[in-house]
Amino acid sequence: MADVRNPSPEYLAFWREYHLCTLTTLRPDGTPHVVPVGVTYDPEAGVARVITNKGSRKVANILAAGPDGARVAVCQMHRARWATLEGVATIRTEPEVVADAVSRYAERYERTPRPNPDRVVIEITLDRALGRA
Repeated sequence: MADVRNPSPEYLAFWREYHLCTLTTLRPDGTPHVVPVGVTYDPEAGVARVITNKGSRKVANILAAGPDGARVAVCQMHRARWATLEGVATIRTEPEVVADAVSRYAERYERTPRPNPDRVVIEITLDRALGRA
């Protein structure tokens, strides 16, 4: 297990490489919903971020969990390397938070997403980091 706020240089470097990830949320009936996403990892803040549309199923799943948020996991893999970050997700809509998340996404994925007035941020307060990077 890695320290979410003080990962090894290899673990952090892996999260800075271009890799698509998966986000796992739970539907209201308890079944897992797993979808591909782009993720940025901010160990200094202990946060991972996913930008998405406010009408998405993943957002609905998180909102259905209530105001305290929902347990989620994000994962990426490449050959024998893998890394998972877990924590509690909430939905952020403040324009400055969305703009910051878009900027972080653009840096990691080397492209700026098209403008989307319905964009929100899934902000994950991390409490567990696993993997072999």
